[in-house]
Amino acid sequence: MLVRALRRQPLGALGAALLAIFVFVAVLAPRLAPYDPAAIDLYHRLAPPSHLHWFGTDELGRDIYSRILFGARLSLLVAVGVVGLSLSAGLLLGGLAGYYGGALDTLLNIFVMNAFLAMPGILLAIAFVAFLGPGIANLILALAVGGWVGYARLVRAQVLAVKEKEFVEAARALGASDLRIFARHILPNILQPIIVQSAIGMAGAVLAEATLSFLGLGAPPPISSWGGMLNDARSHLFDSPHMVVFPAIAVMLCVLSFNFIGDALRDYLDPRTRMSIGL
Repeated sequence: MLVRALRRQPLGALGAALLAIFVFVAVLAPRLAPYDPAAIDLYHRLAPPSHLHWFGTDELGRDIYSRILFGARLSLLVAVGVVGLSLSAGLLLGGLAGYYGGALDTLLNIFVMNAFLAMPGILLAIAFVAFLGPGIANLILALAVGGWVGYARLVRAQVLAVKEKEFVEAARALGASDLRIFARHILPNILQPIIVQSAIGMAGAVLAEATLSFLGLGAPPPISSWGGMLNDARSHLFDSPHMVVFPAIAVMLCVLSFNFIGDALRDYLDPRTRMSIGL
């Protein structure tokens, strides 16, 4: 079954393979990196790719290959942290709004969610990080503050559609508590779109982290970050293009892996799509 699904979804298989490589690299970065990513070697600054430095070196002589390996750690940590916090807040607030409705739904949906949607997420994150200062924890929190609304809206819509089903009414008639009804009867039936949205949300989190690091609002030096590496390469775009090419490829492949997995999950978890493509 799994082999047939992978054959029917080659992009999903490619995305899973890429993500597995990034996870492997992130976990074993200290063993795989040939150099200390923060080690400065001014005698070999701006060196092109060679057998000594596979991806070349930056303006401080730091090995770009080693920095990309350690940068994978930061990107995956931010992706998991942002989606985890955003999804938790979205499940809580979206579930409350959809399940209870009435004045609570009006307050959360019309006022709170619309207020956050009125502000661009990346600008809200920039303001948040600028106020609290750069740092991994502040970066994750800032991106989660701007990203929870999408999950909350999705959860609210799904809860509204499921809470009137017969099996929910039967559980309520049998005296089940609201928490048990939501956890045992509603949540399992709304997981499909949430899982898909989470996979795609991780791609957005990786891209947002790179954007903030490029602007100097991400993880502080000497922590390796793909966006920070791109920022360092701006002044050497033409004389040392390898400083731009390899971090940009890393960001692109990581984002593509999550997007491919999200698209494959959407097709696999939707019964109608599965029938149409023969899964």
